Amino acid sequence: MYLASIENRLSVFVHGHPVDVNRASDGRFPADIAEVYEVWDEFTKWAASQGAGAPGQLAPASLGAPSPRPSQVFAISLNYRDHAAEASLQIPDFPSVFTKFPSCIIGPSTPVEIARPMTDWELELVVVIGRPTHLVSESAGWDHVAGLTIGQDISDRELQLAGASYPQFSLGKSFPGYGPTGPWLVTPDEFEDRDDIGLTCTIDGEIVQDFRTTNLIFSVPRLVSLLSSVVELRPGDLIFTGTSSGVGFARTPRRFLKPGQEIVSEVEGIGTLRTRMVAGASQG
Repeated sequence: MYLASIENRLSVFVHGHPVDVNRASDGRFPADIAEVYEVWDEFTKWAASQGAGAPGQLAPASLGAPSPRPSQVFAISLNYRDHAAEASLQIPDFPSVFTKFPSCIIGPSTPVEIARPMTDWELELVVVIGRPTHLVSESAGWDHVAGLTIGQDISDRELQLAGASYPQFSLGKSFPGYGPTGPWLVTPDEFEDRDDIGLTCTIDGEIVQDFRTTNLIFSVPRLVSLLSSVVELRPGDLIFTGTSSGVGFARTPRRFLKPGQEIVSEVEGIGTLRTRMVAGASQG
C-alpha cells in the first residue's frame, strides 16, 4: 500500500487513482495523515479491503510529508561502512544517534532555503513507526514499521561540527526545510526484499551517491530494537537510517549546495523525491 497526503488530506490509491480516506470511510478515519498512525492496524485492514495499491502520476505540488508532525525524529550517523571510512571515523558498536528537530520536516513540494554556505546533502531511507514500540526484539522490529519513505538529511556542516569537543549535530541539521521527505509512504510488504533496497542521489544530473541498504551496519529491524531498548517509539515517529559515502563535505575539493540546484533522490520501490534549493534570506 502507498499512503500520501494530497492537498493536506490522507489518501490511498485504488487502481492507481487517489481516494480520499476520510470521505471514503464515512469519517471513520482522519483526513490528516499525521493522525492515522495512531490507528494504524485498523486503518490498514480497511485499506486492504478497498484494494489500496500503487499510485499513478501525481503533481508534486499536491503532495505533503508522509508524517508531517512526528513527536520524535531519530537520525543515525555512521550507519554505512564507506561513510565512516570517508569521514575517517571508527565503526560504532551502538548506533550513533542524534535528532533532527521536527520543525525541519517538510514534504516533496517545498523549496529549501540554503541557510548557510556549507550546506550538504545526505540521501537516506526513512522509517515511519506504526505502533507504540518499547523493548522489542530485532525479530519483531519490522512489525512496528508502518512504512518507508525517502529523506534528505540536509546538513549545515559549519554548525554541525562547530567546536571540536561540543559539535552541534542536531542544530546543524534542523534549519527550516532541512528534512524533506516523501513523496509518499510505502508499506514494507510492497518491497520485493525490504532488507535490500537501492538508493541513488543526483545533483545537476551527476550521480553523487549510489548504494544499497544491504550495506547498513545496523539494519532497520536492528535500529528499531536498539532504539526501543532506551526510549518508546511512537506512531508517526521517523528514523533517518543513515547515509552512504559521496557527501559533499568529504570530497576533495569539498562541495556544497547552491541556489538553483535540485537534489534528485531515488529509492527502489518508493520513487523519486525532488528537492529544489533556493537562496536564503541572507543570500537574497
